[in-house]
Amino acid sequence: MRGLEELRSFQHEVGPIRPPSEGGSCSLLLRVTRNCPWSLCKFCYGKPYGRGRFSIRGEEEVKEEVRGLGRAVEILQEVGEEAWELLPDLPEGRRDGLQNLLSWFFSGGRTLFLQDADALLVPTDRLVGILEEVGRRLGEMERITCYARGRSLFRKSEHELRRLREAGLSRLHVGLESGDEEVLRRMNKGLTPQQVVEGGRRAREAGMELSLYFILGLGGEERWEEHARGTARVVNEVNPEFVRVRRLVPLRGTPLFQEVREGKFRLQSPHGELRELELLVEELEFSGRLCFDHFANPFYLTPGGPRWVLKQDYEGYLFPRDKEEVLRRIGEALEREEALYVSSADLSVLEAL
Repeated sequence: MRGLEELRSFQHEVGPIRPPSEGGSCSLLLRVTRNCPWSLCKFCYGKPYGRGRFSIRGEEEVKEEVRGLGRAVEILQEVGEEAWELLPDLPEGRRDGLQNLLSWFFSGGRTLFLQDADALLVPTDRLVGILEEVGRRLGEMERITCYARGRSLFRKSEHELRRLREAGLSRLHVGLESGDEEVLRRMNKGLTPQQVVEGGRRAREAGMELSLYFILGLGGEERWEEHARGTARVVNEVNPEFVRVRRLVPLRGTPLFQEVREGKFRLQSPHGELRELELLVEELEFSGRLCFDHFANPFYLTPGGPRWVLKQDYEGYLFPRDKEEVLRRIGEALEREEALYVSSADLSVLEAL
């Protein structure tokens, strides 16, 4: 069949990571930048991107890819499920791109995620042009999202953000990590809490949804209280739609991993992490969702397998309605023997093997 042969040569570049919520909804991945522009955070260090050099893809290059995706959709409407049969024989690079397209198409083709680590570094006019091309070739999406560094968001005017929202960009995933300025300085985040507050408020005013990330344990044993209280303060001031918790697991090859090995950074114990989380939740006064949609978040072992302290789904717990339920679950978890928990140190050792 001619359509299948055309799909066999289909070219669609995809980057290495995206938020779990965008994978779970089978978002189409559109790479507008490559890698991370910073790659200096002690806990990440650009490792998920292989520490590759950051670059912004050309507008016409991306638009041509969008046009190719539009043509591929036309073919899929004709050939249907037979397209899956192409995957086993394709080289890895082309297979990843086609598999992403098929997953998106057959799940309803509703959402799109702009890769890689900071799509807001694409000049606004160029990004608007790409988004408009998406609308022309792929139709209206329920949601278009991207990662954005807090510093890049801070530098965008409300007018620019409104233009991007009108062109279809509807949700930003922003790594706050901590609301404590000292923790951010120690982790070399290149960002201040106030920049997230100001940029986040502008994004909300522009009509965008905001998903802020908090790294449980990032303050270590020394600054866990400041870390939790400062983060709650920022969240309360911004009032984002989502706060997503990510537990600190030092990655091999990062400066933080080395500091842990040398005893310069002391990781929180499982109960210490839970007390930190409890303090954060106690001080949260926002009207959004607190989510624990990552496998590394606190869990303990039972004869039947691992059990997570808090439910792992993309919508999480609605605040303030579910605040007491979250606190109750944390309280029950603190009563459980600490030795049953898998610590972040245990996970870090496993990652390093």
